[in-house]
Formats: sequence, structure tokens, C-alpha cells
Amino acid sequence: MSGNKSSRRTFLKAAAAAGVVTTTAGLLPASVSLANENSTNEKNEVVFNPKWTCSSVNYSSLSLEEACQRIASLGYEAIDVWDSIEGYLECPHLAEIAEKYHAEGFKKLLEKYHLNLGSFTVYAAKYPKFAGLLGQCGGGLAVQGSQTGGLTGNVTADMKKFLEGLKPELELCERYDSRLAIENHSGDCLLNRIDTFKAFVDLNDNKRLGIAFAPYHVQHNGESVADAIRTCGKQLFFVYLWTNEAGEKQMPGIGTTDVADWFAALRDIQYDQVVTPFMHDHPGPDRMDELHRQSLKYLKTFV
Repeated sequence: MSGNKSSRRTFLKAAAAAGVVTTTAGLLPASVSLANENSTNEKNEVVFNPKWTCSSVNYSSLSLEEACQRIASLGYEAIDVWDSIEGYLECPHLAEIAEKYHAEGFKKLLEKYHLNLGSFTVYAAKYPKFAGLLGQCGGGLAVQGSQTGGLTGNVTADMKKFLEGLKPELELCERYDSRLAIENHSGDCLLNRIDTFKAFVDLNDNKRLGIAFAPYHVQHNGESVADAIRTCGKQLFFVYLWTNEAGEKQMPGIGTTDVADWFAALRDIQYDQVVTPFMHDHPGPDRMDELHRQSLKYLKTFV
């Protein structure tokens, strides 16, 4: 299967740029699909090879199968499956896997639409609830938020306490061959500014723990997205391509944000894992399709 990986990826890029519907990406076990191995060209330079993934929350009004069908038709190779966030948004997809498809049914659904599993997004410290299911799917990446509130103002002490508190989750990661990515957020949130990214990276010594990076919130803080990416380095597991603009302009390539320096930073750290063009305030599925096609066409000019 690995022999034709480059040709499949080349075709996917061309098809997505042209707006062509395609579902040619092959199915990999989830544990294999966590990250792509960087390849080199004839000059022995590292080829930037991120894993193009779509977050199912962009299609939260649809069933999981309908979302998979749409996501595959756009040329994505993987899906980031969301759970609802109580009091904030409803997304039925992870619950559908747990209650309807179960692991084997979900793997068959992925195979039907030629998608890989990119991640489970669980937030609100719900990884333990879904750890066994993720393991049954072959292992993979889970995304959740960091601590909100109760901070002392001492970044190092707060981060050390937070990381120590993740030991039970990391034991589950080890048991179920999975990884955990903590997302940054603005406001009263521990993983927030670049100094907190640095504290996380300096204190974290577990290879199964990393960062899910939302540039939207870094822009909100008035800090450099590129600097934040370089600070995360090899502990960066997941990237939302999400700009701090209003409405549909949150999708890169739709608004005015130039993401060239973001991609320069991703190249610098040889990033080869999940990237997902992203927005909240989701329009209907047909308009969401149009936005993803436009955004992918723009973003893939940097690869």
C-alpha cells in the first residue's frame, strides 16, 4: 500500500484544486494514520506532507455517514470525529459511533468512503470515556481542552500541576495505543499564550502527549502564530487552519488572513500530522462544501 502513496496524494491535490469529487485515499489502520512519514525529494529536502483532515463538526446537522460522504467527496483523506460540547454545541457523530456503529461498524464506514481516522475530538476532559472505543478502532489521536479557571498566575507551577493530573489519561493512551492533544484557548485557560506553550513543551516528557493548535486564539491574543508553531515544535500533534475573522471568513482563503508564514513555520518544524481547515458558526452543508473547496484550493498552494 505504501508504494502508491505519493501518486494517490498527488492525485488528491490536483482533484481538490480543481474542485473535483474524489474518494481515492486508501484506508489505513487508525494507529498508522496518526502521522505521515516525511519523504525527501531528489535534492534530499524534506517534503512537507501534512495529513488533510476535516472536522465533522462542520457537518453537525448531518448523520455521521452523511458527513463522511461529504468529507470524502471534497478530497479529504481523514475525518476528525466530534462529540457534543454540553451547553455550547451539538454534534452527534462520536455518540453515533459509540451507540450505533461501534468500532467495527465505524471502520467499515471509513472503508466505504475511503477515509482514515484522523482523531476523536472530545473536549471537557472526556478522553477516558472514549479511550476504549478509540483503542478498538486501532488506536489514534484524541483532542481535548486544557484547564479553565483556578489558575495561580504562576505558569510553570500551574502547568506542572496540570500535566501531573493527566497521568491517568496517559496510562489509558499507553493501554490503547493512542495519543492525547491539548488544545489552546484564549481567556481564562491554562494553555493560552506562547509562554504557556513553552511551559508545556519544557515540562512534558511523554511522547503520547502534545498540543492541538488553534491559531484563532493566538491571533485573538495579538501574538505571532508562526512563533507559537515553532515553540510547539515536535509536540504539535494537530493544527486547526482557523483564522480570527468573522463568520465564513474564519476559513483560510475566504477571509483576508495570509497564512504563508504559518506554513513556513510548519515546514521549519517538519510537521507531518493533522491539519484541518476550520470554522465555527457553521452554515448549511452545501455552503460548507463550497467553503471547504475554496479553502483547500488556497491552502494547498503552500504545500
